[in-house]
Amino acid sequence: MTSPAQTDNAVASGVSGVEDVSKDGAPGPKKAVGLSPSQLMWRRFKRDRTGVVSACVVIFFFVIALLAPVISMVYGKDPYTLYGQDNIELLDEFSIPTGVFGGVSGDHWFGIEPNLGRDVFMQLLYGMRTSIYTALAATILMVVVGVVIGLMGGYFGGKIDYWLGRVTDLLLGFPSQLFFIASMPVVVSAFVRPDEETPTYLRATAIIIVLSFLGWMGLSRLIRAATLSLREREFIEAAKIAGASPWRIIRKELLPNLVTPILVQGTLLLPSTILSVAFLSFVGVGFVEPTPDWGRMFAIGADIYEQDPAYMFFPGVAMVVFVVAFNLLGDSVRDAFDPKTGR
Repeated sequence: MTSPAQTDNAVASGVSGVEDVSKDGAPGPKKAVGLSPSQLMWRRFKRDRTGVVSACVVIFFFVIALLAPVISMVYGKDPYTLYGQDNIELLDEFSIPTGVFGGVSGDHWFGIEPNLGRDVFMQLLYGMRTSIYTALAATILMVVVGVVIGLMGGYFGGKIDYWLGRVTDLLLGFPSQLFFIASMPVVVSAFVRPDEETPTYLRATAIIIVLSFLGWMGLSRLIRAATLSLREREFIEAAKIAGASPWRIIRKELLPNLVTPILVQGTLLLPSTILSVAFLSFVGVGFVEPTPDWGRMFAIGADIYEQDPAYMFFPGVAMVVFVVAFNLLGDSVRDAFDPKTGR
């Protein structure tokens, strides 16, 4: 059976010349060799300078977040030690960092935190690590749930599609921000008694559950619409006539043709999920002391921005750069997968 991905590969693929060698060893005419869809996508993506730069920025953020413990060892600081309390010269009588731009120095590259005197550079790296990888886990769960429900509704139709659609409509009616704030304490209390301290891993699990509960509906509707279009195509009908099971048709025929919307939507979901993780910590229902987190840094900065505006500079710039780079990367990936693009 020939799916649209295979057909597009045969029709729209570029060709590269490969010399044919005759029996006497003389070079012959070049043979046309087709390119796979992934090779075509990579060619388009490499020509997009914005996408390449954005990919480098995103990879850089992921790498330094992953290597935060190693950087901490080399740097000689950690995000938990109260350096301002140990060295009275770092904070003034109002607990504001001394020196220029929030206490920036050779020992503290991004300065120190007001009041407690923790190192801002280490707080930022570990905060990025917490936010990025929590959001990554939530995004993966959103994508899996959205793809499964979208495929089931779009392929089977009938009552299955109807009830899945009504559930999706119901969840879309929830006010997401208020739901996040209200449900986080409920989810946490289901695992930990009120008189006990909540472990960080349980708080991270609760955040992932809460965010993924209302984050899959947009992708599900997109996949459902694409599946409804694909299930009427000739290659799906041929697979049914050949006796293929629904699972095999979904796995072998539908999913390969849905890679593009899944990948593009996933790259657009991640930065918004990171902002949601930061939002929960900002309002006090996400990660709490002493866990470093982007949102908690913004919450601290909001309280002391009049006394020390420099504290918000580095986490704010880092978040803006990361979110913008990831959004541009998502646009570039979409353009690279689109065979009709002019890039």
